[in-house]
Amino acid sequence: MTSSRPYLLRALYDWIIDNGMTPHLLVDAEYPGCEVPRQYVADGRIVFNVNPAAVNGLSLGNDYVLFDARFGGTPMNVTIPLLAVLAIYARENGRGMVFNEEEPGSEPPPEPEGPAPKPSRPSLRVVK
Repeated sequence: MTSSRPYLLRALYDWIIDNGMTPHLLVDAEYPGCEVPRQYVADGRIVFNVNPAAVNGLSLGNDYVLFDARFGGTPMNVTIPLLAVLAIYARENGRGMVFNEEEPGSEPPPEPEGPAPKPSRPSLRVVK
């Protein structure tokens, strides 16, 4: 099965917005492929306000979170691999979700080789 993380992220984002709150993402800024403003990274992590009024072109895809924002007045394209997202929560009350670590490249289990076993005919006995 594919990862549930992108689906949960989108659902929680919508839930936070629908409740009139401000969604924030906690991101592992050291994760490979993470393009974030390094001057705002603390202890290898960064928090983003991803409210529609704060970012442009937000895309919560299956592999990446992408958006444009201004940091200190300087525009920047932000690229976050989905596995770098550690949590999503509402700024106002802290409600949201912390994600478990997942191994990159999780793949579905392999199909068994050979023909599928033929189902046996059911047998019933009368027990008195």
